[in-house]
Amino acid sequence: MDSFSTVIRTASHEQHVEAETSSFMSDLLGGRLGVDAYARYTEQLWFVYEALESGAGRLAADPVAGPFIQPELYRLGALERDLEHLRGADWRTGLTALPATQAYADRVRECVTEWPAGYIAHHYTRYLGDLSGGQIIRDKAERTWGFERKGDGVRFYVFEGIANPAAFKRGYRELLDGVRVDELEQQRIVTECKKAFALNTAVFRALGEEFPLSA
Repeated sequence: MDSFSTVIRTASHEQHVEAETSSFMSDLLGGRLGVDAYARYTEQLWFVYEALESGAGRLAADPVAGPFIQPELYRLGALERDLEHLRGADWRTGLTALPATQAYADRVRECVTEWPAGYIAHHYTRYLGDLSGGQIIRDKAERTWGFERKGDGVRFYVFEGIANPAAFKRGYRELLDGVRVDELEQQRIVTECKKAFALNTAVFRALGEEFPLSA
């Protein structure tokens, strides 16, 4: 029988690929969009991570979600430094969530308050993605817009508290494999992972509409 971490990765693979290959992300990574599009994307991330992290403390003692609450993963502070660099000291003044982003953040908050096991699905899709594919975005952003290597503007992608990302990800997968839920609840978590990727893809789609490539 496959481990739970393998089941999650396999079951959500199609949705993962769809998110990674969205037209907005392809254009952003291809250098076909300006730094303003990158800044707007970073703003949307702020809303999602505010939802993920503002309620994390209340889950620390939860028997299911608690083991995943690891401060070395937290991204909100790094996002705020990036936004100050990208938008200026008053970056909060113009901060707005796209409707798709608001829906994503609302679902995360719903899981925080009502379904800790569902929170794991969003935790997994975001943080492990940032540790992996997020590094491609960081590298492209540094090359395309001249950010200092691992400096302001790309700090979101720099996990200073994780010395060995590969080892950390192995440990994370072990946490998934040890989640204290029955098989039915595992399937619900897998379904929520797919939903998390779909919510993320909807944000990319909305960003693509806001930043269409000129013909």
